[in-house]
Amino acid sequence: MNILVVGGGGREHALVWKIAQSPLVEKIYCAPGNPGIAQLADCVHIDADDIEGLCEFAQAEQIDLTVVGPEIPLTLGIVDHFQAAGLAIFGPTQKAAQIEGSKRFSKELMERYQIPTAAYRSFTDHGEAVAYVKAQGTPIVIKANGLAAGKGVVVAMDEEQALAALDDMMLGQVFGDAGRCIVIEEFMAGEEASFFAFTDGTSILPLASSQDHKRVYDQDQGPNTGGMGAYSPAPVVTAELHQEIVDTIVRPTIVGMANDGCPYSGILYVGLMIKDGRPRVVEYNARFGDPEAQPLLMRMKSDMVPILKACAMGELSDQTIEWHDKAAVCVVMASGGYPADYAKGLPLTGLEDAAALEDVMVFHAGTALEQGKIVNRGGRVLGVTGLGSTVAEAISNAYRAVEKIHWDKVHYRRDIGARALQHAASAGEKK
Repeated sequence: MNILVVGGGGREHALVWKIAQSPLVEKIYCAPGNPGIAQLADCVHIDADDIEGLCEFAQAEQIDLTVVGPEIPLTLGIVDHFQAAGLAIFGPTQKAAQIEGSKRFSKELMERYQIPTAAYRSFTDHGEAVAYVKAQGTPIVIKANGLAAGKGVVVAMDEEQALAALDDMMLGQVFGDAGRCIVIEEFMAGEEASFFAFTDGTSILPLASSQDHKRVYDQDQGPNTGGMGAYSPAPVVTAELHQEIVDTIVRPTIVGMANDGCPYSGILYVGLMIKDGRPRVVEYNARFGDPEAQPLLMRMKSDMVPILKACAMGELSDQTIEWHDKAAVCVVMASGGYPADYAKGLPLTGLEDAAALEDVMVFHAGTALEQGKIVNRGGRVLGVTGLGSTVAEAISNAYRAVEKIHWDKVHYRRDIGARALQHAASAGEKK
């Protein structure tokens, strides 16, 4: 098979890395890719949002399956375009991708199908939104309705912070059109987890549990980011809770989307808040999470290519997934200043030393090749991922590799996986 992966971040590097292990695959292309991906695939200079250019390339190179990594091409209708051209493609249609592209769409879906989530109201009028916040009180959650690269959410702990978020999104348009409509939700306390499931629109194949770290600083301080690290499995998701998430959230979501005339195919991400053993939906994504994809795909024992193809062809019912017993932890190494402004073009050192370590994979995200040197180009630069027989060992392996990599003003959290260790300690005490 000839495979085309769309995108150029850490998630796409992990997808290419996993796809490259399949005996079914003859050739992998990635558009636009990055220097890490270039070691495994032919990188093509086509932007991820150039739908027409990607379609023409897939036809010319006789691509058997296209796998879409990021959300923007999905919301622009890449799947519809490829399907119309008779090309197999993994991901939801434009209509179905609204589950991520519009917070209001997803909240209305959950309301219709009684899927547990936070109470909410949506607004396009700034004055009405301000009045609602003042009436509800804080803490409260302010969300830009559209895509904002994982940064369009403010958990406001006081009224001043909430009103500032409304001003920024609705008047200052810091997220552009994404903030023309905003969703205001009740604050949900608890522990977050990430839940993924493959689906062909009817059948569901859940993945192992994982947990992301959204805030930029240790101990979940500072602004939200696209994700500063992740680990799998997530002890907060017990076997019983895993089944409850499938029965009360994932299955009703897939059934509801089909009932509403926009059947969902691809990978569905459900961001969860878990309190007292009960899950509620924080948000949906229409693609693999980044950085959750990195530890999940390192733990996946099965060949992923038949699963991706089965989702695209509507034939998922016969597929299963085997998992390695090991845990995996991904530490994101970011540019200093992220998620705000940061310097670019800074050379990275130590990549080869880190890659030489056992049970470690260094996934490239925001890197570029300039004058023969790997430099930082994006906010999140690398996803250094370690395997271990326990979460503690995986953490140790990941950070051992992190310590070998350097560039000016590099920033990373030093507490990735800490919650998993707390769960393990608590379980030990109960025994």
